[in-house]
Amino acid sequence: MKIAIAQLNPTIGDLPGNAQKILTRAQTAAENGARLLLTPELSLCGYPPKDLLLYPDFIAAMHRELQQLARQLPSDLAVLVGTATENPQADSGGKPLFNSIAWLQNGEIGATFHKRLLPTYDVFDEQRYFDPGKTSNCLNLDNIRIGVTICEDLWNDEQFWGKRHYPCNPIEDLANQGVDLIVNLSASPYSLNKPKLREAMLGHSAQRYRCPIIYANQVGGNDDLIFDGCSLAFDRTGKTVARGNAMTEALFFLEFNSTNQQLTSQTTNAFPASEEAELWSALVLGVRDYVRKCGFQKVVLGLSGGIDSSLVAAIATCALGAENVVGVLMSSPYTSDRSVTDATQCAQNLGIATHHLPIAGIMEAYDRSLKGVFAGLGEDVTEENLQSRIRGNLLMALSNKFGYLLLSTGNKSEMAVGYCTLYGDMNGGLAVIADVPKTRVYALCHWLNQQQATGWQSNCERCLHTQAAEIIPQNILEKPPSAELKPDQADSDSLPSYEILDEILDRFIHKHQSRQTIVEAGLPAEVVDKAINLANKAEFKRRQAPPGLKVTDRAFGTGWRMPVAAQKTLPNPEKSKHL
Repeated sequence: MKIAIAQLNPTIGDLPGNAQKILTRAQTAAENGARLLLTPELSLCGYPPKDLLLYPDFIAAMHRELQQLARQLPSDLAVLVGTATENPQADSGGKPLFNSIAWLQNGEIGATFHKRLLPTYDVFDEQRYFDPGKTSNCLNLDNIRIGVTICEDLWNDEQFWGKRHYPCNPIEDLANQGVDLIVNLSASPYSLNKPKLREAMLGHSAQRYRCPIIYANQVGGNDDLIFDGCSLAFDRTGKTVARGNAMTEALFFLEFNSTNQQLTSQTTNAFPASEEAELWSALVLGVRDYVRKCGFQKVVLGLSGGIDSSLVAAIATCALGAENVVGVLMSSPYTSDRSVTDATQCAQNLGIATHHLPIAGIMEAYDRSLKGVFAGLGEDVTEENLQSRIRGNLLMALSNKFGYLLLSTGNKSEMAVGYCTLYGDMNGGLAVIADVPKTRVYALCHWLNQQQATGWQSNCERCLHTQAAEIIPQNILEKPPSAELKPDQADSDSLPSYEILDEILDRFIHKHQSRQTIVEAGLPAEVVDKAINLANKAEFKRRQAPPGLKVTDRAFGTGWRMPVAAQKTLPNPEKSKHL
């Protein structure tokens, strides 16, 4: 049997558009002799549809689109389509819907199969909408028994994880029923190194149960989530026999021999060569899809001559093309000539348009307006924040006037400790690197320049074609980071070195370590206390930030659910034993 995997990039809610994507891939699959086509989880509506699922009209429209799709598909091809279906037992206390797979063949909707394990951790909240399926899912096609699963159904192997997260293991149940093959329709969001972890887990399950596994994953950006694709296939020994492209749509084929249960393929794409290459591809995809799916064409950002805005400008240029990126220089009396030169050089390297809007006169107007109210008071962070908010207003004016999407440029380290200004540098429709720590920002910029030096091909919409020897000017990489909001200011005036800060934040945010554990790891107690207190106090800022692209397993976004009004500040360790 020839089996095709359609690694699709759906737009959430675009039922006709998503159905057309499925139909186009189905026609190609049939032309190439495929008998079965797999599509991702909820491929008809896109994942995650969230509260669109609460609208009965949306569910009814999805069913009509599914019926029409079934009539349009090639008659000799069986297609598994991810969709939401109504739960007839909802009146008895169940949730109104199932997360389902519809088997389309011969112009009709055949059987439907329901997801059994519903995740509620991190970015997932499926029990809000769906009832879990109660039985194993199996279809018989050309005398081949195919076990059918959906995403999380594969993520409960106690041998691999060391424990079970759910009472049942759908893969084990299907293996015990003697299926010939297991398929999984998935929408598994990306985080750094997750594709390799996913492959190790699936290979373990295929080997443990001596059963081939085929995994079809969604690709593309949907709001803050990025889906990496990397669809997979494993033979019964756990060997990877196919690996789909990372971060791009794809259609590829497998051959299943029912006599010896061998699964083979010619598609074995390599993983990205490094963590930086992986992150770069994910961020480029996230920006491209967010801009496109929100109906924008061009973006604007503040270009300060610092490393964060330079990296965001490079990502946006790769995602959208230089002609669709506008950088704005907004120098103040505290902005060094070198920063203006660096920002200009970076823009020239990228080939993007720029505007220079000095803000000294606007600052003076604010000073005059506030002079009476502030009489007798010295300058402090208030005046610094006013500069940031002036810049934020100018950027929003350009966004409104020309229909640009404003990209904010703050990194994760700043977002974590509140080293950012509400209604200033936090303005924007998308926070591109809000899940990228400062040390990783530097690593990405060094990596980018190395690629430029060696001549590279990326997943750019229009690759970074430039005659410059580097993308990010060397001076930006070497100078101490500074917000330049007062004379001779440096980030180190307010924060510890980013190497130390990022290690503390990684332990506190990602690993959920206590203050004591972090200090015992050798980090200075006073610095740990300061970092944790700043992180806790900055929650009100993060709550008001634009969506940020998720590229780690603990991002300040959909999966971050911290209270704002709560006692989270550490007490003085000298006065309390209870920390």
